[in-house]
Amino acid sequence: MNRPLSYDECNCFALRQAARFVTQIYERHLGQVGMTAAQFTIMAKLARKPESTMLELADGMVMDRTTLVRALKPMQRDGYVVAQPSEQDSRTFLLSLSPEGEKVFDEAVVAWRAAQDEFEKKFGRSRAKSLRAELFSMTA
Repeated sequence: MNRPLSYDECNCFALRQAARFVTQIYERHLGQVGMTAAQFTIMAKLARKPESTMLELADGMVMDRTTLVRALKPMQRDGYVVAQPSEQDSRTFLLSLSPEGEKVFDEAVVAWRAAQDEFEKKFGRSRAKSLRAELFSMTA
């Protein structure tokens, strides 16, 4: 007989619980500018690397393309993200922030900084930096 599962030994449970907690902080701040944490991270990627393909963006976000498409649809509908056919392959679209998307992203950065500060005050600035390094190393 298997012993009962102990949640305090489950890495997945601990990570998902922590992710929900952190996401709630960021959602509260980003919600003030009408954006979700997921939308912010997509916009941040596109701000750093305009004209990304769907595959590049999905890989960079560690998301499957279907989930990414669902997240992009409202941003495209609202005119924040534009897709243009690639000159090399008309079946491939290049995603970028529109001028309106850049404006909204700039506003969201202020809210993101407030969320970042709140998290780092609760968790500690150096611990947060170490945590980010460890988490990013998992997907590098």
